[in-house]
Amino acid sequence: MKRLARYGIDGFILAILIAALAGTVVPATGASAEIVTWLTRIGIALLFFLYGTRITPQDALRGLAHWRLHITILAITFTLFPLLGILIGQVPDSLLAPELYAGILFLTLLPSTVQASIAFTSIARGNVAAAIVSASASNLLGVLITPLLAIMLMTSSGHAQIDSSAILGVCLQLLLPFIIGQLARPWLAVFLSGHARATRLADRGSIILVVYAAFSESAREHVWARVDAGDIMMIIGISIVLLALVLALSSGIGRMLRFDRADRIVILFAGSKKSLASGLPMAAVMFDGQALGMIVLPVMIFHQIQLITCAIIANRLGHGYEQHEHGSSR
Repeated sequence: MKRLARYGIDGFILAILIAALAGTVVPATGASAEIVTWLTRIGIALLFFLYGTRITPQDALRGLAHWRLHITILAITFTLFPLLGILIGQVPDSLLAPELYAGILFLTLLPSTVQASIAFTSIARGNVAAAIVSASASNLLGVLITPLLAIMLMTSSGHAQIDSSAILGVCLQLLLPFIIGQLARPWLAVFLSGHARATRLADRGSIILVVYAAFSESAREHVWARVDAGDIMMIIGISIVLLALVLALSSGIGRMLRFDRADRIVILFAGSKKSLASGLPMAAVMFDGQALGMIVLPVMIFHQIQLITCAIIANRLGHGYEQHEHGSSR
């Protein structure tokens, strides 16, 4: 991974793309498909168990008093984004296939990222403690809010079939392992921190397995016969416009509500992100038996675009802050 990073290549993203290609070209069929399904379920449970062991109660409590900031970020994540997703639904079916729009709408319902939001906030010299709380709260609440929003917006509009059992499935496969991880944290935290490389491999491996399973299922259902280069370009274009709008609105909201610079940076990065790590497992649980590859494709494309864009913005903000500090100290 480090060697790839020298050439500007994200090894994790590359592994996801390889898994997607493998699932499309060499899909699991018959008994192997059943094995992949069960391995995916186990991997998802392991992923959220590890999340539970990592988040300390101290981190969860730190900055909770800054409720105004956290509510602002949650409102952007679970209100502004879905509203924009509904507006995108006005694009004619001739330009955007209904199956792909379902993926874009699902994308807008996802929680924020944790690692990227914190990392970019740190690079830009923002309020890191607040980013930890906001991003973590978004992910925890998203386990329940995302399925509820999906039932309200996707099922009612006919873009996907999700029933109330999806919430139970999400609780059993995502929330329960997380709670168990929290309970086991006093005994496992030290051990896992000493094996950070292995745990990182386990959680990233779980996501890669989800991608392979999703694209494998799509290949078995001949989903890709309905997707062409024009569809991919449309998703890329919509993702760029969607991200640009949310970044602009997040920045404007932060200024309008008179947050200081450090907090505006948290709003900018935590508010504009959508979690691939949470989104893929959620999709695997919520859309079991449906065209999963079509639904997760927009999530994967948007994720890559947001990382590239926000990395550039964070670096510029960080350099600008350093120059200002150096200028003030003279």
